[in-house]
Amino acid sequence: QVQLVESGGGLVQAGGSLRLSCAASGRTLDNYVMGWFRQAPGKEREFVATITWSADSTYYADSVKGRFTISRDNAKNTVYLQMNSLKPEDTAVYYCAASKDGIGFWNRNSYDFWGRGTQVTVSS
Repeated sequence: QVQLVESGGGLVQAGGSLRLSCAASGRTLDNYVMGWFRQAPGKEREFVATITWSADSTYYADSVKGRFTISRDNAKNTVYLQMNSLKPEDTAVYYCAASKDGIGFWNRNSYDFWGRGTQVTVSS
């Protein structure tokens, strides 16, 4: 089992930045593909970004490309999401997730473990 705990959310003005962290426990993240998803009120949970175990590949939703950066520190068993140039439409609960094989990484059903989420609110 992998336990994931997100942190770093909060309230920020449009144009600001936040850095989310996802700390894993119970097992190392070796060989897991890690992803960030988000869910706004009344909407489906959507893919934001993903990173392979070796960090040699990253993928982003078009809506965040160029503004968000996903990274990981396997020694610390932690994944990060740096969010810059935030917009009100980025407001959501952000979830960290781990996938054993990463197949279909854009699909939330491909992930085996999830955190409880951290709220990000961007004011206009």
